[in-house]
Amino acid sequence: MSDKIRVGLIFGGKSGEHEVSLASAQSVLHALDANKYDAVLIGVSKEGKWLTGGNPLKQLVNATQSPLLKASNGVNANGATTALVSHSATEMTTADALNASVDVVFPLIHGPNGEDGTLQGLLELADVPYVGAGVAASAVGMDKHLMKALFRNAGLPIVEFLVVLRHKWEREPEETIHEIETVIKYPCFVKPANLGSSVGISKARNWDELTQALTNAALYDRKIIVERAVEGREIECSVLGNETPIASLPGEVIPEREFYDYDAKYADANTRLIVPAALTGEQTRSIQELAVRAFQAIDCSGMARVDFFIDRRDGKILVNEINTIPGFTAVSMYPKMWEASGLSYPQLIDRLLQLALERHADKKRNKVTE
Repeated sequence: MSDKIRVGLIFGGKSGEHEVSLASAQSVLHALDANKYDAVLIGVSKEGKWLTGGNPLKQLVNATQSPLLKASNGVNANGATTALVSHSATEMTTADALNASVDVVFPLIHGPNGEDGTLQGLLELADVPYVGAGVAASAVGMDKHLMKALFRNAGLPIVEFLVVLRHKWEREPEETIHEIETVIKYPCFVKPANLGSSVGISKARNWDELTQALTNAALYDRKIIVERAVEGREIECSVLGNETPIASLPGEVIPEREFYDYDAKYADANTRLIVPAALTGEQTRSIQELAVRAFQAIDCSGMARVDFFIDRRDGKILVNEINTIPGFTAVSMYPKMWEASGLSYPQLIDRLLQLALERHADKKRNKVTE
């Protein structure tokens, strides 16, 4: 019997970040230490079907033409057991997929139904250790409204924002726009409250653009966030840990486009990622401190990437949002910032798996009955 730790990689999903998830899974699979870990591949198709056995990662990669992903013949199962790649993936129920013999799960589904607490709740019910935030922190981290409310309650500096419900926008469009023009003013950003990777985000400079932006955001969510457009630098910082989290050196995102939208993140080769960011010592310390405070404000665990603005008007550092399952390819910002801080990609994966096991063991100490 093998002494290796069996790591379940769950990837894909029904969200608009399906391809990003597959890219993350590819990278983690290739970086797992084959001497220490066996990988169990568990894919979720865009239709929500769970795939296990065979190589569901290769199957899902073959089903998309996304430039984010390597050519299908470049997808191998380095670190996975032979049995896992010897035949085609099979559709299974969610319960069947999670009944596979795994010691710990690394969830790599970005966005809804993966990063929002739903998958974490399933893993809790299955009593399986897993990497990253728990149910509550995942849900809050995905919902920008609740996230910002907790940030504000914790005294963190945030951008002015309003919450618009879809039913109000559809029933009272003129009143809604008037309120935004009065409280937030132009230019402003309009975002679905519960999506990641900048899906559904628009910048509005006038009535017509705001109307289109609200209509577009309402396609994705019942809650819409409208916030002041900050003209400034976009800084990111990685956080790692459970009870005593630590922050990496920050990095800077410099998009060629007007703002850091989905295409700028994943398709525009002109987007520059500067790691570490050119900051003063004081700015670096402030961002690291705020990143840890944001992490703790939502009771996060394992990992998160915290995004910031440095306002060009006054140099003020503002917390934008937290991402509890950030992009996790070897060239994504979260691991790149840890690499610049002295922790390699394979070491980072190993540390996250150990944190997951530690958190699960600590939870086992809780009494459930008198």
